[in-house]
Amino acid sequence: MRIPILVFVVILAAGKVWAQDPVKVAPKNFKVVLENDHVRVLDFHSKAGEKIPMHSHPGYVAYSITGAGKTTFTAPDGKTAIVPAGAGQATWHDAETHASEYTGKGETHAILVELKGEASNKP
Repeated sequence: MRIPILVFVVILAAGKVWAQDPVKVAPKNFKVVLENDHVRVLDFHSKAGEKIPMHSHPGYVAYSITGAGKTTFTAPDGKTAIVPAGAGQATWHDAETHASEYTGKGETHAILVELKGEASNKP
């Protein structure tokens, strides 16, 4: 009886690892600048080569303020997507769980607007 309970607890814990809030996973990189019933706005900074651990977002828009490179997103299943991260670049992202790494020169700075409610398309 103890083994099935232990397996269930481990599975639940693993699910929580994959669904972490980016502000909790990487507080030096993500800062909440506005939150209400409709959106949460995050101020994001990352140095080239810095790896951000696995975390989740609802549907969101990312707007790059600075940066000259790309961001590699890695899903829990290991699949990767490479997205431009240059100044002035705006991208839409469906709800997702990923780790990320900025590969460019210097630092990237972006504003992320996460949607809430039905528009969020949560995973």
